[in-house]
Amino acid sequence: MIAIDDLLTPEALAPQLSRFWELSGAKINAIAGGYDHAQGSPVFTAGGSYTTRGWTEWTQGFEYGSAILQFDATGDPWFLEYGRANTVAKMAPHVSHFGVHDHGFNNISTYGNLLRLLHAGRYEGGRWEADFYRLALKISGAAQARRWSRIADGSGFIYSFNGPHSLFVDTIRSCRVLAVSHLLGHRYMDEGDREVSLLGRLVSHVRNTAKFSVYYGAGRDHYDTRGRTAHECIFNANDGQFRCPNAQQGFSGFTTWTRGLAWAMVGFSEQIEFIDALEPAVLEPFGGVADVRETFLEAARATCDFYIENSPADGIPYWDTGAPGLARMGEYLDRPADPHNDWEPVDSSAAAIGAQGLGRLGNLLGREAEGKRYWQAALTVASTLFADPYLSTDEDHQGLILHSIYHRPNGWDHVPEGSKIPNGEASMWGDYHARELALLLERIRSGDYYRFFDLG
Repeated sequence: MIAIDDLLTPEALAPQLSRFWELSGAKINAIAGGYDHAQGSPVFTAGGSYTTRGWTEWTQGFEYGSAILQFDATGDPWFLEYGRANTVAKMAPHVSHFGVHDHGFNNISTYGNLLRLLHAGRYEGGRWEADFYRLALKISGAAQARRWSRIADGSGFIYSFNGPHSLFVDTIRSCRVLAVSHLLGHRYMDEGDREVSLLGRLVSHVRNTAKFSVYYGAGRDHYDTRGRTAHECIFNANDGQFRCPNAQQGFSGFTTWTRGLAWAMVGFSEQIEFIDALEPAVLEPFGGVADVRETFLEAARATCDFYIENSPADGIPYWDTGAPGLARMGEYLDRPADPHNDWEPVDSSAAAIGAQGLGRLGNLLGREAEGKRYWQAALTVASTLFADPYLSTDEDHQGLILHSIYHRPNGWDHVPEGSKIPNGEASMWGDYHARELALLLERIRSGDYYRFFDLG
């Protein structure tokens, strides 16, 4: 269980954040100048150098989005221009990609961040630049919403790249693009000129993620522990009936892959921020704001509580809470995580993602009130991530946050010589979300809280 430091403040983390952004800029420069982009998008490091893994190109937005966040934090115009130019030159295929559930990852990280900063007056851009970003985000939201599977109760979900039977817990974070497309006033039109509500599909997807992907200790099955998540939920594509939990990147459907848990933590927390910003009347057709918010909040609380209770003392989780090697490690939750153990790898990327979920939920509930436990847990995790052995200070290593795991079951992660498990490497999503976390803390320090949908 996380040993939460109740005395930590964002101000106390200022020296770590300053060092973080210094190293972050150097890593972005190293990738820009030393990575062969002809081979595909950088995904994760092996031996300290970024490599690719052809699957869905889901990390390209994180690469250029990282540069945009670097500009946001430091004001250095080089990073803005690098992110801006590559967004225009390379990100268009992601806007209309009908084959993936990753739109919120790629397009909010690039077009969304650029529009947010343009709206805030952080750089000068003409009307047509803003319209260009808006159009990209509108279309991306519609493309994401098009991946729709209807289930037995008449609602539905955005299905994963595995097919119409597959609900991924990760996809809740991609729902950000539906939220933005809705806020920008886009009308998604389907067969027969039928208009489909982007907000309705967002609410339905998040509800079903809360219902099927998250457990509440209510006796759903023998392994029903409150707050744990299933990576994938399988439905009968013929009649829409739920069939079983499953896992692609976790150990099993009845254990908790911690990066999937982290996606749920931040996804539910951000979606509560989003619905809180809406006029209540727009949610009436979908159950009403009170019911929607209660559903989202119950899931956010449960997943964040599970993370706190099932992570080691320093807040860095192992890659799956049911990974079989953990049984050989004694009371591993009572001490800091050990990325160099002989049995199971930690996943720092889950910590980078999950910490933001903890922080946003804590802010929603009051950082000095009901949300204090979550807020202080977020600061505790951040303090661990932004220090040795997780923050990469080696100028020859292109990664920023070490000890990230991509796909343990498939054996994709680099195992260094002399080690029995993967360790010492970084991932593009882990590095990007560490930057999101650091930016959130910087904004809190300055009294300027930011949200993904602050786009004007």
